[in-house]
Amino acid sequence: MSALRIACIGAGPGGLYFAALMRQRNPFARITVWERNAADDTFGFGVVFSDETLQGVAQSDRTVHERMANSFVTWDAIDVHYRGQVVTSGGHAFAAMGRHQLLAILQERCRELGVDLRFGTPAPDPAELSDYDVVVVADGARSGTRQRHAEQFGQRAEERHCKYIWFGTDLPLKSFKFFIAETEYGVCQAHAYPYSEDRSTFIIEMPEAVWRRYGSPGADGEPIGPEATADCERLFADALAGYRLLTNHSRWAAFTTITNERWHDGRTVLLGDAAHTAHFSIGSGTKLAMEDAAVLAQRLAGCADPLADVPAALDAYEQQRRPVVESLQRSARASLEWFEHPEQYVGQEPLQFAFNLLTRSRRVTYDNLRLRDPDFVAEVDAWFVGAEIRRGTVPEGTLPRPPMFLPYRLRGLELRNRVVVSSMDTYSAVDGLVGDFHLVHYGSRAQGGAGLVMTEMVCVSAEGRITPGCAGLYEPGHEAAWRRIVGFVRETGARMGVQLGHSGRKGSTRLMWDGIDEPLPDGNWPLLAPSPLPYLPHGQVPREMTRADMEVVRDQFVAAARAAERAGFDLLELHCGHGYLLSSFITPVANRRTDAYGGSLENRLRFPLEVFDAVRAVWPEERPMTVRISATDWVTGGLGGDDAVRVAEAFARHGADAIDVSTGQTTPDARPAYGRSYQTPFSDRIRNEVGVATLTVGAISSDDDVNSILLAGRADLCALGRPHLYDPYWTLHAAAERGVPEAVEWPIQLRAGSRKPPTGRR
Repeated sequence: MSALRIACIGAGPGGLYFAALMRQRNPFARITVWERNAADDTFGFGVVFSDETLQGVAQSDRTVHERMANSFVTWDAIDVHYRGQVVTSGGHAFAAMGRHQLLAILQERCRELGVDLRFGTPAPDPAELSDYDVVVVADGARSGTRQRHAEQFGQRAEERHCKYIWFGTDLPLKSFKFFIAETEYGVCQAHAYPYSEDRSTFIIEMPEAVWRRYGSPGADGEPIGPEATADCERLFADALAGYRLLTNHSRWAAFTTITNERWHDGRTVLLGDAAHTAHFSIGSGTKLAMEDAAVLAQRLAGCADPLADVPAALDAYEQQRRPVVESLQRSARASLEWFEHPEQYVGQEPLQFAFNLLTRSRRVTYDNLRLRDPDFVAEVDAWFVGAEIRRGTVPEGTLPRPPMFLPYRLRGLELRNRVVVSSMDTYSAVDGLVGDFHLVHYGSRAQGGAGLVMTEMVCVSAEGRITPGCAGLYEPGHEAAWRRIVGFVRETGARMGVQLGHSGRKGSTRLMWDGIDEPLPDGNWPLLAPSPLPYLPHGQVPREMTRADMEVVRDQFVAAARAAERAGFDLLELHCGHGYLLSSFITPVANRRTDAYGGSLENRLRFPLEVFDAVRAVWPEERPMTVRISATDWVTGGLGGDDAVRVAEAFARHGADAIDVSTGQTTPDARPAYGRSYQTPFSDRIRNEVGVATLTVGAISSDDDVNSILLAGRADLCALGRPHLYDPYWTLHAAAERGVPEAVEWPIQLRAGSRKPPTGRR
């Protein structure tokens, strides 16, 4: 085993833990730790650990774990204090201790193992540490070393939109608590948890606009003074109940999410907050740093030849940790965004508000909570049924069940459950005419238990097709073919919706499997768009629409809507998303007009709203009409979340019964933030700010996701695409897997399969 020479910059928990583990794994390693602060300096108050993290500590260094355990306070309940009520959820096992105690334990362990600790000594730059085989940068989120070498690491820093301040308090808590305060300045919150028998951490956080109205002294980033501390005590006087707030270099700050394209450069490697940050609302930076340290020590321990082995070890460390960290950062982003807009939830009743808060990051879900605290979930389920009965979306007498299996009423349409087969283009029509493939495709998914089956985008003219294989409703034969399919779908107990659209500048392209969005090699038809801008640089340039063109297209939508009524469709959706014609009017990335149909968002909405009004006027009053939108373009200068709210408000004012919230596909330059249920936050915001029903779609893959979304009030219906391609009987199987086959109506021919088949041998 080689005498690896390691320099560690920063003596926080991550750096110290790494040094201790490294010396244990390689007693010959020479490790020097530099720390600019004194050994007994510390910032913050308590640190929190999950059971999973502590199990890792116990396996890596039992001595450290035993010493930490002597200082732990533990709890398993989370209390949400909201509007004079306390909602409690149990089964959340955590442990916490003072940061000062943790540092003392790790310092002692390092000294026992022979680590060279140099406190009160700024570290040299890595370039000056040429005598070392590895330089570990563990000096925190504000790492001077990383910032000096930001280009090499590909550093990105995103400052978020809340202000927070870290206090301690002598209030002795027994559980984790969220305190929601509706003040004269706006909604703010405190995250509080114990870290000793008589001390607790108390973090106050508020959206930036609320913070500016609050106008707390010390808001320039300097340590907060007694007057400002007293102001904060008054803000949360009910929560503190006469106890004090304690300061320790406490100051207002905006959380900054740090990411790096590369975690190592040559022999220099980033660890903990120097490499990545995750919002404090989903856990502890200390936890992540110590988990990084364990993996890095493990990978470096076997390096026999520093020159040959260290680069591979650093690669392996990053490959192992990066997916874990990035997953947690996605969850942290969802969590911090929830706290950036708490005002949109304060209309919710306490049980739903608490469930919403607990599941905000998508790491805790309906099923996860049901395992931790089944009584809590049963209580929320029962509340939800009652609330939906009062809203008129569920019939009187409906019994509690998982939310996805509850019926839903929209105008005169009654759905047997809240699962929607999302619109998915199949590119299998001939001159717009659907056939046997479509009958089987839609019919099997209707038999599979979904409440609503949506068509693919049905084009209102031959020129409005995306590809030669797109379905239409512009010839008499089209109507008859759809009537056959709709009739079969309705016989199964499902209902069917038609999505009407016009391709605009995204038309005259190849079938998806021959090259999505690529222009046809021949046989092209002319394109229309608000502006003469091709979708792809090498695509066909569309003609800028005149007022006469708009009238023709509007009338085509009206004719298709009349045909859809005669075909028996239960719901009509106007496609104003994904960069197709109506969407391209709304988004500034495609609309460069200077007349009354371009410029401001109000102007850009003018034609889509004209089409909506014309279609609504001929669509039967008792049948609902929805609108699919792209809530963001995922590009700078394009539509964003604030715009999506205004778009939804406009359609709601004109009579839209629900907004089908999707995102992107308006420009090939889009860079979506993909992840589980990644589009749901846009639906959530629209539903809770605008007060209109929403459908959410996008990477929703499990019935657990569906139940979590519905129960939290993030959407009214959940549309799933790929899961229904994989399993047309997805809803029936979900009921069987949950042991509630009675929650859905199995087709009589399939009823023998309504219970999950036994496994194993007798």
